Amino acid sequence: MPESVPLSSPDIAPADIQAVMETLQSPRLSIGPRTEAFEQAVAKIAGRRHGVAVNSGTSGLHLCVRALDLGPGDQVITTPFSFVATTNCLLFENARPVFVDIDPDSYNMDPQAVEEAITDQTKAILPVEVFGNMAHFDRYEALAKKHNLRLLEDCCEALGGRLGDRPAGSFGDCGVFAFYPNKQITTGEGGMVVTDDDKLADLARSMRNQGRDTSAWLSHARLGYNYRMSEISAALGAAQAQRLDEILAKRRNVAGMYRQALGEVAEIHLPPMAQPQQASWFVYVIRLADRYGPGQRDRLMELLRQGGIGCNPYFVPIHLQPYVRQMLGTRAGQFPITERIAERTLALPFFSNMSQEQVSRVKTVLCEAIKKL
Repeated sequence: MPESVPLSSPDIAPADIQAVMETLQSPRLSIGPRTEAFEQAVAKIAGRRHGVAVNSGTSGLHLCVRALDLGPGDQVITTPFSFVATTNCLLFENARPVFVDIDPDSYNMDPQAVEEAITDQTKAILPVEVFGNMAHFDRYEALAKKHNLRLLEDCCEALGGRLGDRPAGSFGDCGVFAFYPNKQITTGEGGMVVTDDDKLADLARSMRNQGRDTSAWLSHARLGYNYRMSEISAALGAAQAQRLDEILAKRRNVAGMYRQALGEVAEIHLPPMAQPQQASWFVYVIRLADRYGPGQRDRLMELLRQGGIGCNPYFVPIHLQPYVRQMLGTRAGQFPITERIAERTLALPFFSNMSQEQVSRVKTVLCEAIKKL
């Protein structure tokens, strides 16, 4: 049997390994020069003045919610089609997520639905660049300015992407990147807050380090957390950031191979992507045609896995997660576009060093599996 094709695989080069080894031989393994170098590198990529490294994208989102003073009674408009961290960071602070349905052509929030959801209790908009797609972020920013709202950009899936001449992370008050192993670059676990706001950056730096006053040792000015990134993770991230253009080019090439291989498969929709040559490809998510039911998507994934092809559903709608239903009273049928798309989407293997042979094998197994539905 041919070798299996994994869902994802990090792109680790000898220079990345060397950077980690040098850090392990240094006297600083936390809060040191490698963290500062990585922060500066990511801030530059995002076109921002500040970067604040943290131990996960979720932690970064939480710090931004705290720094923006979003709390009980505050409504924040966000998407139900995302990873749960987008909602969790609001629930941590007892802010209320207000979901709106997505645009079926981009999988990002429908800007018209966003504006219609704004009330006197709305304090912020929290949009997500789903799968790295930056569609509508200029419109979200315009809506935030028009209605005097804060804008927190969840760009965890979009490092290095651009919308016109604007890089991911440059919209609104602040943005958050993540560096899990399936992301464009990785630190193993890690995240980064980016902003131009001096006060927000200072608050994030303090709160990631147990609320410590940034100018005094063991002086704690506020409630904080241990959300620090280690020097080991930062060294890996800084080395990877130097290779970002190369990594993005390789991922765009793999997306192009898929487009050529699957473009004529009538039973599926390819990933929607605004300006694909400027996109930062995170995952490669296809969608079964509407004539297929959700049970058939699950059967397709079963057949793919039997054929050695890694796959996963992307995403399970947040408003249908059991704890969210319990906490917010959400229910099936509230966001029909999100639900229709989520029932039919699945991620195929996608990583920087994926070969033409692997893409061809995915196509062969996929097409054979579709015939069995």
